Amino acid sequence: MYAVVGRVKDEDIALVRDRTSIADIISESVTLRSAGGGNLKGLCPFHDEKTPSFTVAPARGVYYCHGCGQGGDAIKFLMDAEHLSFMESIERLASRSGIQLRYETDNSPSTPRPQTGQRQRLLAAHLAATDFYRDQLGTAGARKAREFLAQRGFGRDAAEKYGCGFAPDSWDALAKHLRQKGFTAEELNSAGLTKPARSGSLIDRFRRRLLWPIRDLSGDVIGFGARKLFDDDDGPKYLNTPETPLYKKSHVLYGIDHAKREIAKRGRAVIVEGYTDVMACHEAGEPTAVATCGTSFGIDHIGVLRRLLMDSDSFTGEIIYTFDGDAAGQKAALRAFEEDQRFVGRTFIAVSPDNMDPCELRLAKGDLAVRDMIAGREPLVDFALRHTISRFDLDTVEGRVEAMRRAAPLVSKIKDREKRPEYARKLAADLGMDLEPVQRAVNSALRGQSEPEPARARAVAEAPQRLVERESLKLALQEPVLAGPVFDVVGAENYADPLYNSVRVAIEAAGGASSVSSGGVVWIEKVRDSCGDLGGQGLISELAVEPLRVDGAVDPHYVQVTLARLQVGAVTTRIRDLKSKVQRVNPVANKDAYLALAGELFSLEQQARALRDQAAGGL
Repeated sequence: MYAVVGRVKDEDIALVRDRTSIADIISESVTLRSAGGGNLKGLCPFHDEKTPSFTVAPARGVYYCHGCGQGGDAIKFLMDAEHLSFMESIERLASRSGIQLRYETDNSPSTPRPQTGQRQRLLAAHLAATDFYRDQLGTAGARKAREFLAQRGFGRDAAEKYGCGFAPDSWDALAKHLRQKGFTAEELNSAGLTKPARSGSLIDRFRRRLLWPIRDLSGDVIGFGARKLFDDDDGPKYLNTPETPLYKKSHVLYGIDHAKREIAKRGRAVIVEGYTDVMACHEAGEPTAVATCGTSFGIDHIGVLRRLLMDSDSFTGEIIYTFDGDAAGQKAALRAFEEDQRFVGRTFIAVSPDNMDPCELRLAKGDLAVRDMIAGREPLVDFALRHTISRFDLDTVEGRVEAMRRAAPLVSKIKDREKRPEYARKLAADLGMDLEPVQRAVNSALRGQSEPEPARARAVAEAPQRLVERESLKLALQEPVLAGPVFDVVGAENYADPLYNSVRVAIEAAGGASSVSSGGVVWIEKVRDSCGDLGGQGLISELAVEPLRVDGAVDPHYVQVTLARLQVGAVTTRIRDLKSKVQRVNPVANKDAYLALAGELFSLEQQARALRDQAAGGL
């Protein structure tokens, strides 16, 4: 379920879950009331609703919202509600419960590592460095840095708000300052704040530069971005913290600490290109802006935003890229379109007039111009199509055909399938071609892709057999110790619904319900981890909290009745199919085949009668 689970020992994760009351964690932000059967219910914190559909099952340590489909355990709740990583969530819960986590290491996986303490030391060093640099911004030597900010429309208040600082004209001012505070040379080098000189002494990594502290989702400073100010500085225009135990540039988004709550609240994120662009957007009234730090916007950044946006099949939020209108900006936008397929939400591009970035636009035309630029965003697919076909001579047959070949795959990638026919018509009109060849080209591109399943209808007034399939899965998830011995011998072939079938397969892949010594969140998450179907993963969370269709406690008789009814339906279907096959066989010309089918049919009918006897009493 979590990409970094392997970094913490499994038994420690289990201990944290065991000692964590999910009801206590969620009650800190959601008012919960009794919903019967030991469950609690409240208004979902992940979407607006008037009627409570958010269910918590304290006995199993899980939650699920029947409105938006969010679900998981206490770790997942903190990740979604507080926008934390798995490591941040597990460490917060461990600290709350007084648990010392142990981490896997490359050299000896079984020994505790002092990395938790090291992380805190590195964070403390960054905090001290932030204070040092901020104090330096007010000194005489930092006049150039203050002028740089002022020329871009940022005064003292803005500098303070974003923690701007200045690295003084000294080789080791920060190193000496932090050494006096008790930090070791090894810690400072590991943090990327200093580096060893050829002489063996310690020197500062940043010198004579304007600095921005870079924070993670929880607000901790994990690195710095440094802007060149002086012409005789022969370094790069921007210099960032190197890769460290804290700072991974492919995961970092500048401004995410300021923007995270507004991104989640407004359901959109604005991607800009620089530190001052983030500041300009926030100051102009667009507090959802973030920027990458020394690298292009990539897969890991998308993962961060998906968590904030709760990007899912039903998500209708927006990701808005802002790029310069020059060739480099257009190239970046087209690269963004390729990565766009990793988002479900709608993606747009906002290009400012005269190729100005948001900071330049705010200086030239004010805050409203920045908001207007973002409001005037264009769907990214429109931009990608227009840019693609603009490279060909549409006055020639060859040009039109080649443009169609290049643009059709873009139309096929549009996630909203209902929009594809309209974009195919638009593409045909833009090319001056008939619709039929364009549609053929789009369909040809589509055949090379795996289409997602249509959204599952939520009418729970399902056919009786589907209700039985659902109930049996709930038994395996909620009461594995009791249901396991009977459940595990009834195979996945008895589940006709594809989604229920995927959950049944996942239960088997997790070792089967009989392998469980006690139920709860560990078992449920193990099944989720074993399920390769995204819809199935969501269904597992839903079934884990849905009440069983029985009055009182579940007993072995109820399990027997449910699993017998499950098999009755599957056997009845096979009998119907077999009867159809028997009718198509000539008993004279194909006597042996007819007798074999008849014998199989007789055996199945006997099996059905026995199962009906077991299922007497119903659900």
